[in-house]
Amino acid sequence: MAKYSNLLKPLDLGFTTLNNRVLMGSMHTGLEEASMWDRLRGTGLSKMAAYFRVRAEGQVGLMVTGGIGPNNAGRVAPGAAKLSSRFDMYPHREVTKAVHEVGSGSKICMQILHSGRYAYHPFAVSASPLQAPIGPFKPKQLSSAEVQQTVEDYATCAALARDAGYDGVEVMGSEGYLINQFIAKHTNKRTDEWGGSYENRIRFPLAIVRRIREKVGKDFIIIFRLSMLDLLDKGSSWEEIVQLAKGLEAEGVSIINTGIGWHEARVPTIATCVPRAGFTWVTAKLKPLVGVPLCTTNRINTPEVAEGAIADGHADMVSMARPFLADPLFVKKAMEDRADEINSCIGCNQACLDHTFQGIRASCLVNPYACHETELVRAPAAEKKRIAVVGAGPAGLAMSTECAERGHDVTMFDEAAEIGGQFNMAKGIPGKEEFHETIRYFNKMLVKTGVKAQLGRRVGVDDLKGFDIVVLATGVVPRKVSFPGSSDPKVMSYLDVLRHKKPVGKRVAIIGAGGIGFDVAEFITHDPSHPPPSVASFTAEWGIDATNTARGGVGGVAPVSPTLGPCDKVWLLQRKTSKVGAGLGKTTGWIHRTVLKNKGVEMVSGCSYDKVDSEGLHLTVKDKKGEAKAMVLDVDTVVVCAGQESLAELKQPLEAEGVVVHTIGGADYAGELDAKRAIDQATRLAVTIESATPPVKYEPAKPHKMMGLLKPK
Repeated sequence: MAKYSNLLKPLDLGFTTLNNRVLMGSMHTGLEEASMWDRLRGTGLSKMAAYFRVRAEGQVGLMVTGGIGPNNAGRVAPGAAKLSSRFDMYPHREVTKAVHEVGSGSKICMQILHSGRYAYHPFAVSASPLQAPIGPFKPKQLSSAEVQQTVEDYATCAALARDAGYDGVEVMGSEGYLINQFIAKHTNKRTDEWGGSYENRIRFPLAIVRRIREKVGKDFIIIFRLSMLDLLDKGSSWEEIVQLAKGLEAEGVSIINTGIGWHEARVPTIATCVPRAGFTWVTAKLKPLVGVPLCTTNRINTPEVAEGAIADGHADMVSMARPFLADPLFVKKAMEDRADEINSCIGCNQACLDHTFQGIRASCLVNPYACHETELVRAPAAEKKRIAVVGAGPAGLAMSTECAERGHDVTMFDEAAEIGGQFNMAKGIPGKEEFHETIRYFNKMLVKTGVKAQLGRRVGVDDLKGFDIVVLATGVVPRKVSFPGSSDPKVMSYLDVLRHKKPVGKRVAIIGAGGIGFDVAEFITHDPSHPPPSVASFTAEWGIDATNTARGGVGGVAPVSPTLGPCDKVWLLQRKTSKVGAGLGKTTGWIHRTVLKNKGVEMVSGCSYDKVDSEGLHLTVKDKKGEAKAMVLDVDTVVVCAGQESLAELKQPLEAEGVVVHTIGGADYAGELDAKRAIDQATRLAVTIESATPPVKYEPAKPHKMMGLLKPK
């Protein structure tokens, strides 16, 4: 415990004590919603209960659920979770019982979230009738009486949460949701007692906390998620934030949690490009000004970083959300000095936030068990098999370690001298350094689970036909393109650039604007002479006032635009006429587009590639109306990122020898370099490998059909 003595030290809240300083932050996973039929059967929140039970077994001090609406208007979408009646309350008892039965001392709070104008339904309400730039519907302005009723709804919701067995509630007052919409002049244009002066605008959150405390009594945790950095020009000033914090303390909150940025703010707050602990300085500024415990948050993903935030006096607690999707035993492993076994969150958002905003149940790229605890179960092997896994990329690593952990005899082969596969390219992309952590984790787990790793060895049919089962995780090869001049020395593949580090010229055209194309653009425009990314460089690039004296943390602050690094000109080209990068991650794609745009990368859609010669790359560019225009790009280098093809050349000859063969990852499906699909497919096959008959069909989760029906005309 001495190694993380500050992080693992109990926190006395007066009426109760938390076992450690770790708060598992709120995440909407899709487990919060229970159908009426599930409720009547008494199984409404069994998946949510199992999810939190595992985290309680992992010794988390305090957990917070995903957001639950206090009334119908506050729901994030039709059918989304709310708690406004005893009928809504009963399923939650299964959740709290599951947590408390573990006996670890973990406590659980329910988050009360009113979405306000961010609601994905036509009954949205807000302080004023102003539609959010990311919201599909214009909200109705709440009348004064409706505001009073909403305050009462929050209090009723908290009282029902207490009846359900929760140890407390978190009031979501940040990220741009309803409470924020009352606080900020940006969205509150009212002239009654709930608008105008700052004192009037903060009347709403103070009334909510006051009424909740009256209803639940003194021995119930109330966390308030306070927006300490709005990242909007018309957000709160620092003086206003301090005033509200002191008011909340006076009204009886137990903990103030840090909120960073509104959802509509155009500044990254949790993506991989944000430096670790990139916003703890915000919490640190408030700490000497209030007496209530403060919790800091955002991009904290290792025990060392969490310990440092507390040891340096930035906060009393640390909130981590996605790291508990990646590894529910995070705290337990830290307590037992097994931090090298923690499966670290890499901040990719691909299976968590991207899923949530598509109506798909959340999970985790590096841990597919997350949010699927009841249907994806790792059990001892029914019959031990000798299994060969060919390929040590994401799919092969997941397959090897999962099978070995279940008790199978696993040998993993790869012709490369190190594990990682495509992750070894990814970790070299600026902003994707966290992929080092996943490789570190798998290196540890290969040893711990007893996988016999044979690296630097290319295998054939004769090497494999003695195994009971062979799993091909051999990945992909770049798709070859053919046009006049495609064999010119100035034309190279993304592997030449990212894996073999072949230098490019000063003027570069990139063919293909999927994820790989964007990665290549980031890689070649990075100046290796620059120091590693830091909080200072991040805040400067995104126009954040690192002293938090500017209004909203950004008012009047000009970003310092990045450059093209060693390049003079870069073009990013695609065949489709849609927006370049439209297929990137739902919550991170805008960041990649913004970064490259700010660097000066020119993005062109509707391209067909005519030829490459001494003049450069000849194109025909069609606009959305179908009108064509010929162009010649004077380039030194053309990098082709035009897709992949599966590499599974061993499959047919092995099958001809009567060997049971499975293909996973890119060897099964050559889309984008999709680690999420690869690891999920591998894990799902691994838990039934001894009885699975190939081919095993893999169906990735699809967006909920409701998401396409709710868009306004």
